[in-house]
Order: sequence, then C-alpha cells, then structure tokens
Amino acid sequence: MPFINTRYSFAAGAPLKFWQFYAPGGDVPAQSKWFEDAVAGWNASHDQKIELEYVPNSDYMNGTKLSTAFASGQGPDIFIVSPGDFLRYYNGGVLQDLTPYIDAQAQADFPESVIANRKVDDKIFGIPMEVEPMAMFYSIKAFEEAGLNENDVPTTWDELLEVAGKLTTDKRYGVLFDTNPGYYQNFTWYPFLWQGGGEFQGADGKSAFNSPATVEALKFWQDAVKTGVAPRQVLGGGGFAAAANLGSGFAAIQNVGIWAIAEMNSNAPNMPYGIFRLPIPKGGKYVTVGGGWAFVANAHGSNPDAAGEFCAWALASMDKGSIDRVVNWCTVAKSDMPPRQSALQAGGDAFLAGNMGKFSKEIYPGTRAEPRVPPEVYKIISDAIQETMLGGQDPAAVAEAASQQLDAFFAGYSGARIL
Repeated sequence: MPFINTRYSFAAGAPLKFWQFYAPGGDVPAQSKWFEDAVAGWNASHDQKIELEYVPNSDYMNGTKLSTAFASGQGPDIFIVSPGDFLRYYNGGVLQDLTPYIDAQAQADFPESVIANRKVDDKIFGIPMEVEPMAMFYSIKAFEEAGLNENDVPTTWDELLEVAGKLTTDKRYGVLFDTNPGYYQNFTWYPFLWQGGGEFQGADGKSAFNSPATVEALKFWQDAVKTGVAPRQVLGGGGFAAAANLGSGFAAIQNVGIWAIAEMNSNAPNMPYGIFRLPIPKGGKYVTVGGGWAFVANAHGSNPDAAGEFCAWALASMDKGSIDRVVNWCTVAKSDMPPRQSALQAGGDAFLAGNMGKFSKEIYPGTRAEPRVPPEVYKIISDAIQETMLGGQDPAAVAEAASQQLDAFFAGYSGARIL
C-alpha cells in the first residue's frame, strides 16, 4: 500500500531533515564526524540548509520509526535505505528520482552490479555510499586455546560445525550467526542459500524457495544452534556488532561484514583476529553477499530538488571533494569497499593492505548484490529462518509452506521488479 504522499508543510527555508543512525553523537565518533562534515560543507555553500537527525539503530533498522513517519506524512527529506528495504519506499511513492542530478560520467562511475538494485527503469533512486561483503571473523587466541591454527580454518559447512565444536566452551560459543529477526538477518542468510544454487524466486516469477538448497541452508543454521555451538541470542544489539560478540570473547567465530575491521580496530584494538571466506556446502560454490546503505531523497518533502542535489553532491559528483568523501567513508570513518571506480582508484593502497586487502582480493570477488524485496517477501523469509533456527521446526516443511506463501504474494504483486 502506498504511503501518504501529501506534501509536508515546512516553513519556507527551514532546514531539510536528514535521518540516519550515525550523527550527531552516534556510537562511532569518526562516522558521526563524517556526516557532520558533509552537511557542514553543503551548508557553507548552499542557501537551503540541511540538519542531521540521529535515530538509534535499533529504531531505524529493526524498528518502525521511519516507515511510521512516512505513513503519517512526517517522513524526513533525506534518509538512508538498504537494498533490502528499497522497495518499501519506492513502491510507496516516496523516492525522488536522482538521475537528473548526476551527470553521465558520474553515473558510469558506479558499476551496474552496485547500482542496479537502486534503479528502476534506468532511473537512479538511491546513491550507495559503500559495499559491504560478508565473511567470517575469528579469534586467534580462541583458536590457539583449542589447539587450532590458520591451517584449521574451515572451508565447508561441515568443517565449520566441527571446528566450532572444538572452540565451544562453557563460556564461549564456537560460531555466531545473527539470531534477531530483521532485514539484516535475511541479508546474512542469503549467501548460504545461494551457495547451494538456491533462489527465493525463479526466472518465471514464481517461488523457487521450496528447493534442496533452501532446506540445507535453513538446516545448517538450525544445526549450529541445535548442537550448541552457536547462541540463541547475540550481544550488542545484533549480529552486526563485532566487538560486542567476537571482541568480548562471547564467540570464537562470527559471521559479520567488512565494517567489522574498523569496529574491531576502534573497540577491540588489542584482540588479534583473522578473516576467512564463507564456507560452502558439499558441491556448492563460493558466493557472499554485498549490502550497503544509500542516500535517498523524499519526493514529497519540503524541497525535493535540494534534497536530490545534496545526495548527488555528497556521493555522486566527479568533483574531487565528492570522490574523496567516498574514500574517507570507506577507509577512515568505516571499513568498506567503495561503490565507485574513481574512489577505488583514489583510495589506492588503503583498499589493498592488511585485512582490507584480504577482502579486496579474496572475499569481494565473490560478491552478489543484496536482494531488494517487498516487506511481505522479507517477512516470509524471515519467519522461515526464525522457525527453523530457533523454533526447531522441520526445514523441509517450513520451506514448502514459505514457498506457497511466496507464490501467493508473487501472483498479485505489481510493484517494481524484485531483484
């Protein structure tokens, strides 16, 4: 159902509201500063001012604050969305077409694999600020205590469960997958579906969820919890928090993304850790998922043109300041792969050294873009993960039931293409 699309009533010249979960005063000072500097740079050179409004991650990512605000006609002028939740706002008629504000050279600077899930009919509705592939981070100390070393790094699902068993103690879990229902948990589960050749939708538009690959992926996460090598609850608000889970010693291996490099360096600087690619099932193929947030503008805010211009100015201009802003976000404020070729070149060795280099060379090449799905599809998949992982239900029965629900939804769906 579309959101209410009445034009919001703001006083003339009032600052545009920019909602996100970084600034001002967010959990990571360097990230808060990046947002504050970006907005200050715009405000210093433009008549239409912008004002940051911080929304805690728990309310923004897993809560309903943003969607509720739009439903009541009080949504922000500028905000950030993940690919997984893009269609909620596009199909709701919220998103401003940003294509007119981005010149052709800058548009070509974004690889199609990065920008495609923010486009509809070749029009750009979101500008990505990062690409975030998933991997496995592990505690070197925990490995040593269990008599293991880098030669014991698992490459298959069976090996991961076996190694996790050796790492599990009465005070530590061997491996951690996110257990909180939400877009993030779905995001982290997709690679395990894909590795066995699974999909949630086929080329014919019908559900492909009732497949051996789906059953095995659901069972894999279920087995991790069922055998006691993975927790039923995670720390720090979610499985995305590396310092709270891996860094605290709560888990020896954590399924988490590239952003954890900066997080661990900042919040657990004295903990030695390693990184390895997601293990694969027997007969499977390596693939990981790449997410990342994007700037979007409200088509029905107080000044959609200025909001769109800001998004392009900040992240999608060929000016050096815009390119450097992307580099700084991905290498200083955070640790991410850049969404632009020019930023990758400008960043140089920053993307090739140390753990960033490991991602660049070993993990990122197997990246597939995060799917964009309507909320109804997200919820069906989320329920399937929860029912099997934590509910103990039969994965085959759950996959069949979820597939029927997906088919019923797909049959009547009329929004932008699901990717």
